[in-house]
Amino acid sequence: MNHNHPVFTDNDPQSELVTLNLGPTHPATHGVFQNVLQLDGERIVSGVSTIGYIHRAFEKIAEHRPFYQITPLTDRLNYCSSPINNMGWHMTVEKLLNIQMPKRVDYLRVIIMELSRISDHIICNTIIGQDTGATTTFLYLFQFREHIYEIFEEVCGARLTTNIGRIGGFERDFNEIAFAKINKFLKEFPVALKEFENLLSRNRIFIDRTAGVAEVTKETALEYSWTGPLLRATGVDYDVRVSDPYSSYQDFDFEVPVGTSGDIYDRYLVRNEEMWQSLRIVEQALEKIKSEQKGIFHADVPEFYLPPKQEVYNNMEALIYHFKIVMGEIDAPKAEVYHAVEGGNGELGFYLINDGGRTPYRLHFRRPSFVNYQMFAPMSEGMLLSDAIINMSSMNIIAGELDA
Repeated sequence: MNHNHPVFTDNDPQSELVTLNLGPTHPATHGVFQNVLQLDGERIVSGVSTIGYIHRAFEKIAEHRPFYQITPLTDRLNYCSSPINNMGWHMTVEKLLNIQMPKRVDYLRVIIMELSRISDHIICNTIIGQDTGATTTFLYLFQFREHIYEIFEEVCGARLTTNIGRIGGFERDFNEIAFAKINKFLKEFPVALKEFENLLSRNRIFIDRTAGVAEVTKETALEYSWTGPLLRATGVDYDVRVSDPYSSYQDFDFEVPVGTSGDIYDRYLVRNEEMWQSLRIVEQALEKIKSEQKGIFHADVPEFYLPPKQEVYNNMEALIYHFKIVMGEIDAPKAEVYHAVEGGNGELGFYLINDGGRTPYRLHFRRPSFVNYQMFAPMSEGMLLSDAIINMSSMNIIAGELDA
């Protein structure tokens, strides 16, 4: 984005142009970021986006932390789908260490990541409805996000910032209560999602507010390095799960939904269909797990996988290994790796340079919100302020992922 773009083009006191600060503390921005807009009535003439209000220097902090202590930092990126961040980081370290994962672990991860994707899309699409005046759809579907959090809580004890899993797998196997809650969700959520679509997808007011608004061509989207639902809504079928499969996604049968015009309505439709596809993937994963050996929830890498807590409490050798792993005292290879996963908003990448020390020499997060947001101000020019608000909602910019 060109931050030198002139906002104050007319200093004439008689000018009818008005400068408006949209954010950083404004309920419609859905996050702590600012746009300085110049308005001609209700129409935006120009704007400049300002970020960094919650910049926490995570990448620099990570350079002073061993691998295990970096996982909680990833929670605070896109906190609407934290487990995808956690597992993306774990898979990056596993690529560095050349750890081969058991299929059952891959399938368990897929279940959690797809539930996270549904949770993320629930937030985005219900907020689009809310910003067009449809509060009922927002309140109704949001309860199922809580049901997903109850599954996370059963698996790892946390709900929002999950710190879920370990390098090499999970800290414990899924219990029967977790599987029961997953099956209950698979039974109940499709009914609610269908009702949600019936309320909005052919609603005349909703269509008038979203169809043809903030249209983006596939060429422009690619120029700005868009990924995720925003890119797919323009007609480009790029999905990391298909283009560069990880966690055994190649074993699953699912479709990559795409739009045509890249407008707000297409983004809404793409995310809705992705929720249906995620349900389909979770069902397949549950079926595949049945044919895998029970009780396997981590790879056999004792030099990097934390020993069971009960052993740590009662066995000196386990305690020593626990300390050495957490504090990064076990050598890791000198290497440069990049691993990407399909996050809720697009390609979430981890670029890791390791020099053999206790901590990463360099770690960079490719945050899709940061990349996608650069286009907001240019595409808002000529748009009504009310449309720009819905456009921002449809981009699903998460401030934690924007600033890092």
